[in-house]
Amino acid sequence: MNISSKNRCFLVTCMLVVFLLGALSIDCLCQTRAKTHIDIPDIPGYITMKCDFHMHTVFSDGSVWPQIRAEEAWRQGLDAFSITDHIEYQPHKDDVITNHYKPYEIARPAAEALQVLIIPGGEITRSEPIGHHNAIFLTDINALDTPDSTIAIRNAAEQGGFVFWNHPGWKQPDGKAVWFPIQSEIYDQGWLHGIEVVNGASYYPNAHAWCLEKKLTMMCSSDVHGPINLDYDIYNGQHRPMTLVFVKRKTENELKKALFDRRTAVYYNNILIGEEKYLEPLFNASVEILNPKIVIEGNSRVVVQISNTSDVSYELVADGETEGISIPNSLTLHAHKTVRCTIRRTSETLSGTKRIRMKYKVTNLLVAPEEGLSVELPLRITFVR
Repeated sequence: MNISSKNRCFLVTCMLVVFLLGALSIDCLCQTRAKTHIDIPDIPGYITMKCDFHMHTVFSDGSVWPQIRAEEAWRQGLDAFSITDHIEYQPHKDDVITNHYKPYEIARPAAEALQVLIIPGGEITRSEPIGHHNAIFLTDINALDTPDSTIAIRNAAEQGGFVFWNHPGWKQPDGKAVWFPIQSEIYDQGWLHGIEVVNGASYYPNAHAWCLEKKLTMMCSSDVHGPINLDYDIYNGQHRPMTLVFVKRKTENELKKALFDRRTAVYYNNILIGEEKYLEPLFNASVEILNPKIVIEGNSRVVVQISNTSDVSYELVADGETEGISIPNSLTLHAHKTVRCTIRRTSETLSGTKRIRMKYKVTNLLVAPEEGLSVELPLRITFVR
């Protein structure tokens, strides 16, 4: 069969298009099956685990199969996760069986193969004032399936479960969480162990304050229902909300102990929330002054180089005067970059070598609502007149 040059050119073009489309598909597949590492440092004495303990599948009102949650957790750099499908709300129950342990059983082989811890759990879903509660580290998820909401929470706590209050301001008109008498009841019984300070994109400042006041564990969750990549574009720098848990070892028992001991921090939208004893070492482990020993001659200006090896871009504002030198009023320590800041001498009386600390507040590291972490960046300065 003779093929004209015009047809031959058309066939070659089609083959080239098919080849390029195939290559693009392979490239996309490789990207989606690649793991993104989360660079949040360990702190002295502890390993920092990245966790999400609130997500859904088709076994409640989610739209993905449980195994997908394990794959997503691995791709987005999590160390541990929990599927917490609603106990009471199952819009797909005509298509999937009602066995509250089934999502865990389906996802566990994939999680184990990917070396991601999966923690059995479920969500007790009741209307206000009691609201929604997640219970994880359960041995009998089906025990939560009971009409009395307080009995359901009690059943979770009595089997050693860790119970936390979900999105406490979700149903309030102004989004502000309300502590009802029923919360006092379950708290006084010892059945409430934590609260979601952040759920998805929502931050609850008064829940943050309650955790500090009542010694409850600060939690942060995605509460994802659809495919996670539809909500967060991790290949362009976005990350899902997650709970950072500080553990001795990466085991289920150590993870559970750390949650009950309140060794957590909240990580969402380039913001860290937690107690000073955890946020300060996280910051110090991320940030280093590369030229900590400098010489200032007369009134000359000197450049200080500050490196940040973490995924968090730290936002700093000056916290009062720093002895003997002027420092920038504000400073951004960009993630995985080294920045330069210029300082100069302000006191003519200073001479010789002095230890100086640049005083800042880190506005996106919250130790309390609207209160940034106080930090001091050390310098050894030799003043020459």
